Amino acid sequence: AISVAKKTQKSWAKTSATIRAAALNKAADLYEEHSDEFFSLLTKEAGKTISDCIGELREAVDFLRFYANETIRLEETGTARGIFTCISPWNFPLAIFTGQVAAAIGAGNAVLAKPAEQTPIIAFRATQLLHQAGIPAGILQLLPGEGSIIGNALTSSSDIDGVCFTGSTATAQTINKNIAHHMACDAPLIAETGGINAMIVDSSALPQQAVMDVIASAFQSAGQRCSACRLLYLQSDIAEDFLSMLRGAMDSLKIGNPWELDTDVGPLINAQAYQEISGYMQENTRISDDNFLLAPSIKHVSGIEEIEREIFGPVLHVATYEASELDQVVDQINARGYGLTFGLHTRIDSRVEQVTKRIKCGNIYINRNQIGAIVGSQPFGGESLSGTGPKAGGPNYLKRFMRSANQISTADLPPKGEPISVNKIQRGINRLGKMKYSLNDKMGRVLESIKPDFPTHFGGTSVKLPGPTGESNVLSYAAKGLVLCLGQSDHQAFKQAVAALAAGCKVVVICAQPDQKLHLMQKGGAPVECFTGQISAQDLSTLNGFNVVAMEPCQTMADIRIVLAASEGEIVQIANAPYTATSFQHERHTCIDTTAAGGNAALMVEAG
Repeated sequence: AISVAKKTQKSWAKTSATIRAAALNKAADLYEEHSDEFFSLLTKEAGKTISDCIGELREAVDFLRFYANETIRLEETGTARGIFTCISPWNFPLAIFTGQVAAAIGAGNAVLAKPAEQTPIIAFRATQLLHQAGIPAGILQLLPGEGSIIGNALTSSSDIDGVCFTGSTATAQTINKNIAHHMACDAPLIAETGGINAMIVDSSALPQQAVMDVIASAFQSAGQRCSACRLLYLQSDIAEDFLSMLRGAMDSLKIGNPWELDTDVGPLINAQAYQEISGYMQENTRISDDNFLLAPSIKHVSGIEEIEREIFGPVLHVATYEASELDQVVDQINARGYGLTFGLHTRIDSRVEQVTKRIKCGNIYINRNQIGAIVGSQPFGGESLSGTGPKAGGPNYLKRFMRSANQISTADLPPKGEPISVNKIQRGINRLGKMKYSLNDKMGRVLESIKPDFPTHFGGTSVKLPGPTGESNVLSYAAKGLVLCLGQSDHQAFKQAVAALAAGCKVVVICAQPDQKLHLMQKGGAPVECFTGQISAQDLSTLNGFNVVAMEPCQTMADIRIVLAASEGEIVQIANAPYTATSFQHERHTCIDTTAAGGNAALMVEAG
């Protein structure tokens, strides 16, 4: 498969963006023409209800058309990387499979696609139609099989130039290790993983609407969505009445054959999932062993810290909180380490601002459900333990499948200078960790005062995205945290530091001779720590408190990537020039149902 891909990829990459886009648009037409066939396959192989089938087909078609447009928009900005491995999950076997391969193919790459073991027939039919639309057989090859065998081989080959994956956090970490040991040091991993997604409902919320949105968020698709609500925080003042309404709504759900139009909750994917989740709930749920049907259920917990892992099914954990504990609740959610979706129901505008500024999450939903992201309007993807970014269906996604037209190359020079004490560097990181920093006008003037010979505006700016009337969609950017700048030359380290600072990050510079301008910036209030010398890859493994490493491709970068991949927790990425909006920043999307005020909320008491 790799040999065939190599023979065809270069000619495909040279094909005009217009032709590649036309093939994707033709595939979208074919998907729509074969909608009934897809509905049947999605129901039989994945247990999808009819409403879920409609949503998934729409998303797959949207991905094809969106990436077709992106292919043309970005034609002059970069070149294809080569061969991509795309590994898709069983819970969205058509939409995510299609989105991954469409982005990679639109960017000019060849794709080796491995669908989930549970849903190969859907991927097979999708591949047939993509070929029929004009995508060469060598450019898109389907390789079904077990992840431990096929997936492992496809992520451990030096002939692969990047991996796109949707699945569990643990599997993403394994893939990251494989890439670090076998692929080029700058081979991208684009991963979207799961999360313990929370929703907060305060006493000002409209209970009927909130109940409806909790039902959809927690139990649609039998809870088998990575975006599904796993934990509901209820303000204690309303908890008893709200739970009574919620249980009543749950009792009205029809659990059964997904092919029947009035079915609300279909089956779990297989016997293993059924046994695991029913065993987790024990006597807390109504259980039926007929075709893996499991009734939605509630499990009471003290908070998110009590949930050890994501339960991928129709189980909603519920906790209560006092009004004065709101910030503490948000901090506990952040501390759990996941950051995929988050929901908030409140009619207090200041509370919306209070929470959205504090929460660290990729997709934030206000006064609506927290599932069903729309391509182009609600780019989807998480941060920390929930993924690497960039967001699928967003303006930065396709770029990750490309090499920039301005990519720089560096000589494989060994680090210069004397070794630096790891403890000394850790103390510098700790000092910065205590320092408050925001990219305000003053810091902008400090950055401009150094008069660099390159742009200093590397950060993304908030942008309003299209959506229906009554809904606000805003894509914004947030600094990833602390960046270790390890330039092979002093000037490279300087450029890395300025780029990271301009994105709102804190910076530790380690190079032979840090630029004096950095010291001037530090005196001006910039969060910079400079160290003269070098640090080995192994010593780097003992440091903590950093979020990104900035370095250009070389053997040292390869060694550092192996060390970083060996650590547990979130996948620490290595950024290299030219820097983009997502090099040092997370994408965060906020969707607000602006029609949900339900009266004059200004008359409410804040503490209520």
